[in-house]
Amino acid sequence: MMRNLRLAARMLLKTPFVSGVAVLSLALGIGANAAIFSIFEQLLLRELPVREPGQLVNLAAPGPKPGSTSSNDAGRSTITFSYPMFRDLEKRQTVFTGIAAHKLFSASLGVRNEPVAERGVLVSGSYFPVLGLTPAKGRLLSPDDDDVKGAHYVAVISYAFWENKFGKDPGIVGQPIVVNGNTFSIIGVAPQGFDGTTVSQMPVVWIPLEMREQVQVREDAESRRSYWLYLFARLKPGVNIETARTAMNALYRPIVTDVEAPLQVKMDSVTMRAFKAKLLRVEPGARGQSQVHEEATTPIMLLFLVTGMVLLIACANIANLLLARGAGRATEMGVRLALGATRRALVAQLLTESVLLALLGGVVALLVAQWTMSGIVALLPPFAAAMLQFSLRWPVIAFAVGLSVVTGVVFGLFPALHSTRNDLIGAIRAGANQITGGRAAARFRAALVTAQIALSTSLLIVSALFLRSLMNVSRADLGVRVEHLATFSVDARRAGYDTARSAVLFSRAEEELTAVPGVTAVASARVPLIANSDWESTIKIQGHDCSAESECQVALNRVSAGFFGALNVPMVGGREFSAVDRLGAPKVAIVNQAFVKRYKLGDHAVGKYISDGNTDSLNVEIVGVARDIKYANVKDEVPPVFYTPWRQDAHAGDMSFYVRTSLPPAQILGAMRATMQRLDPNLPVEELKTMPQQIRETNVFDRMIGILSLAFALVATMLASIGLYGVLSYTVAQRTREIGVRMALGADARSVRRLVMRQVAGMVVIGGLLGIGAALAAGRAARNMLYQLEGYDPVAFTVAVLLLASVALLAGWIPARRASAVDPMQALRYD
Repeated sequence: MMRNLRLAARMLLKTPFVSGVAVLSLALGIGANAAIFSIFEQLLLRELPVREPGQLVNLAAPGPKPGSTSSNDAGRSTITFSYPMFRDLEKRQTVFTGIAAHKLFSASLGVRNEPVAERGVLVSGSYFPVLGLTPAKGRLLSPDDDDVKGAHYVAVISYAFWENKFGKDPGIVGQPIVVNGNTFSIIGVAPQGFDGTTVSQMPVVWIPLEMREQVQVREDAESRRSYWLYLFARLKPGVNIETARTAMNALYRPIVTDVEAPLQVKMDSVTMRAFKAKLLRVEPGARGQSQVHEEATTPIMLLFLVTGMVLLIACANIANLLLARGAGRATEMGVRLALGATRRALVAQLLTESVLLALLGGVVALLVAQWTMSGIVALLPPFAAAMLQFSLRWPVIAFAVGLSVVTGVVFGLFPALHSTRNDLIGAIRAGANQITGGRAAARFRAALVTAQIALSTSLLIVSALFLRSLMNVSRADLGVRVEHLATFSVDARRAGYDTARSAVLFSRAEEELTAVPGVTAVASARVPLIANSDWESTIKIQGHDCSAESECQVALNRVSAGFFGALNVPMVGGREFSAVDRLGAPKVAIVNQAFVKRYKLGDHAVGKYISDGNTDSLNVEIVGVARDIKYANVKDEVPPVFYTPWRQDAHAGDMSFYVRTSLPPAQILGAMRATMQRLDPNLPVEELKTMPQQIRETNVFDRMIGILSLAFALVATMLASIGLYGVLSYTVAQRTREIGVRMALGADARSVRRLVMRQVAGMVVIGGLLGIGAALAAGRAARNMLYQLEGYDPVAFTVAVLLLASVALLAGWIPARRASAVDPMQALRYD
C-alpha cells in the first residue's frame, strides 16, 4: 500500500501544473458540497442533545380551529393545542413517560441592573424530565414548579447565558433575575449545548407554564378555543409510534366530540363534521419542533443538487485528465503487463493515484468550504446567521473526506480499466508509441464534455430563473411605499407595563416620534408588516353564511389612527381610523379589497357588521375599505384582512412602529432609539431597521438560493470550459499528423479551424439541448419556489444558453487556432 502511495505521489509531482488544476477543480466541487452539507446537517439532520432523542415524538392537532390561534417558530398554528386539551392529555395518557408543553416568548431580562432583550420559553413541569437532561448547575424545573398558577417564581437559565452574563459564577443558584418586570430566582443552569427544542431559536431562560401571566403572556389560556401550545412526548419502553398514535386518539377523539364540539356555537354542519373528524398526529421528534425543518428543506436540497452537479463537472474533468494521462502511459502499462504484473495490481495503482488526487482536492476543499460558508454568512441577516455554526466541525470534515474517496474511486475506475485493457500489448506491438487510447476513449472523453455542457447549461438556466424570481420579488407591488420608511418593535409587557400603561406609552411614543426632525408621519400596528408574522381569527359577517370553517378564518391586525395615511395606502371607500376610535367608543373596522372580494361585498362593504373574533355577535361596523397591502410575506397572495384600532383593544402589550421620513431612514434610526430610551430607558427596542432591510430579511432564502446558485453555476461553467479546452487540446495534439497531411494536400487554416469548431459545435448543441430539457424539468419541480414564474422564462433560458455557448466556443477557439498554425512539414515528422 505504501509503495503504491509513494509511486502515486511521484506521478502527480511529475506534472505539477496539471495536478494542481485537477486538485483545484475537485476542491471547488467538494468544498461547495461540504459547505451546504454543514447547513444541511445543522438544520435537517442534527438531533437534540438529550437522552435517547429517538424516543421523542411531536404531537400535532391539525383540523378546524375556530377561535384564536397563535404560533411561533416552533411550528404553524395548525399543530398547536389549547391549554385545557394539554392538561387533559397529560393526565390521561398511558403510552408516554410524559407529555411536555412549551411556548416561546419575548423576554426583557434584568441582570445585575442591566436590561437585556432575549428569548424565553414557558414550559410545563414535565419539559426537562421528558427530555432527560442533567443540569450543569443546581436543578431543572420539575412538575412541582408548575402545579399552582402564579405560585413559583423560579427560572432556569441557559449555559451560554450563565457563561456570558454571569461569568460562570459558581454561586448562580439562588440569584435573582427580572423577567418582564417580575423577579424570579435562578434554580439551575441547563446543560452546555442545549439551546431549547426549537431550531433557529436560542432561548436563555425557562419559566414554569403556570407563571404565564407573570411574564405577560396572555393567550386566553383557560379557553378551549385558544390554541397556542406546542406538545412533545417521550415513548415508554416497548411502545412504538403507531401504538402511541392509536392510544392517544382513543383519548383525543372523545374530548373533541363530547367536550369541545358542543362549545362551537353556530358552527355550520360542514365545519362541524370536519371538527369532529380531527385526529391527533404523533410524529418523530428527535430533531425538536421548528418551522425551519419545513421551510429550509426544499432550498437546501436544491442547493445540494446544484453543488452536486458542480462536483460532477469537476469529476468529469478529472476523468478526462486520467484518460489522457493513461494514453500517455500506455507503453509503461503494456511493459508492466508483459513482465508479469497483474491487471488487478495495475488498476489498484491507478486508483491509488486518483484517490490521492481526490484527497488532496478534499484538503483544499476545506478552505473552499470555509470561504463558501463565510459568503453564506454575508447573505444571511444577523438573526439567521446566529443560529448556525459556520466552522469546520468533524461531521463536515468527515463528509469531505468520504466524498473525496468516493470521487477518486468512481471517476478513476474507468480510466484505470481502460489503461490496463487486455489488448494493450498487441496495440503496442502494432503501433509503438502511437497509442491514443482508441475510439472508445475518445468517445468517452467527448461524452464527458457533452455532459459537462449539459449540466452547466441547466445550472445557468436554473440560476437565471431564481434571479428572475428574486427580481420579481424586489419589484412586487407591496401596496405600501417602503422608501423613506423605518420600523421597530417594542413589547411593553417585558418592562412590567400593564395594558393601561402600555396604551399610554404607545400614544406618547407616536407623539414623540412625530416631533423628531425629518419625520413626516408615524403609524403603529400589532402585527408587523411583511415580517413573516400573522394573526388569524374566526369571524362572522353580516349577510354571509360560511359554508366551511376556512371561509370564516381571516387575518387580523390592530393599527393606529391614521395608519393607512402614514403608509400612503389609499382608502378605496369609507374613512380612515381617527382619534375618536378608542376604548369605549363604538367598535369599528376597516377591511381590505381581498376581504371584500372573498365575501362578495361589492360596493356595500361600508356599513356592514362583523364580529371581532372574540364573540359571535355582529358588534363591529365596517367603516372603510383599504387597498390591499402585503401581509406576512411578499410572495404570498394578500389574504382577507380586517383592521381594528388598537386603542379599542384592552390587551395591547406589544407594538410595531412605522416612521416615515423626508430623510434617508438610516440617518434617523439612532434618533428613533434615543426617543424611546427617553420615554423609558428599561424598554427594549427591537428590530430597528429600514423597511427595505426588513423585506430583504423576510426573503432570505430567495436571496441565498439566487446568489449561491448563480455563483455555483458560474463555477460549473468555468470547469466545463476547462474540460472542453483540455479535451480539444489533447485531440488536436493526437491529430497533429492528420492535420499536417490535410494542410499538405491543400487545406487552408480556415478549414482546419472549421474542422475543430465543428466538433465543438456538436458537443455544445447536444449538451445544450440536454441541459435545456433538464432545466425545464427542474423549473417545473421548483415552481412553488419561484415568484411570478411558471418554471419557464424565455429571457432566463436565452441569456443562460448564450452565455454558455459563448464560453464554450471561446474555449474551443484557442485549440482551433493552434491547430490551424501547424507547420505541415513538422507535422508529417510528428510521432
